[in-house]
Amino acid sequence: MTTKPVIYHGTPQTPNAAFIGVMPGRFACISYARPDQVDLAEMHCGERIMYDNGAFSAWTKGKPTNWPAFYKWLEPRLIGERWAVIPDIIDAPSQMQDGLLNEWPFSVELGAPVWHTDEPVNRLLRLCEKWPRVCFGSTGSHWKIGGDDWRARMDEVWPQLGNSHPKIHMLRGVAVARDYPFDSADSSSLAQNGWKRDTKFDFGDPWRGRNAYANHLESLPAYAGSRRATSARHNANAQRPCDAQGIRQGEQRDFEGLGLW
Repeated sequence: MTTKPVIYHGTPQTPNAAFIGVMPGRFACISYARPDQVDLAEMHCGERIMYDNGAFSAWTKGKPTNWPAFYKWLEPRLIGERWAVIPDIIDAPSQMQDGLLNEWPFSVELGAPVWHTDEPVNRLLRLCEKWPRVCFGSTGSHWKIGGDDWRARMDEVWPQLGNSHPKIHMLRGVAVARDYPFDSADSSSLAQNGWKRDTKFDFGDPWRGRNAYANHLESLPAYAGSRRATSARHNANAQRPCDAQGIRQGEQRDFEGLGLW
């Protein structure tokens, strides 16, 4: 069965006019580390918003985190279907991660804990018992999303979740969102690369190219490198014509070349 995951587009989409031209009706990811367009998102995306805690950005820049300030920032925003990524600590043991979960001041419906792929699967199963949504964060040897180690971990984990599990969100995972039964994923690809599709010749709609790119990100097919997708894609690939180098059209996908990370 083909899944149709929700894709949350990261911000900021620059300039602001581009956000207004592209994002209404789509899902937005607002990071606490870059809240520039939070007002625009709440105005034009309504309840289609997830709030990222910004822990990864703070970790990469060596900046301290202030979770009470994050909670205060979230309080008036978590309404309806909006939700937030619960604070986590990169490369910290499970006990410290669980301690942050105990500090979450809102209901379980409004937050999603992060299970890091190098943590025990038992912790993931415990999170799935309590929380209606859980995020996957790629760490350790699985840091390269879509890489062989990452796929091996996914092939190990998903069977243990069974047929009944909460919503699973893949952090920074638009390129692999359809390779496994993810409910949703987020990506900064549109924010980072959408401007390359703008053209001064689109006089009727200056954001036509950027909208087309957003539609592309939201409809990427499953990747043949996933064991789950391999058999279904093999037959389809066999029917595709080969190019001059003998590579069948659409058989390979360079994630980094497509700007999907």
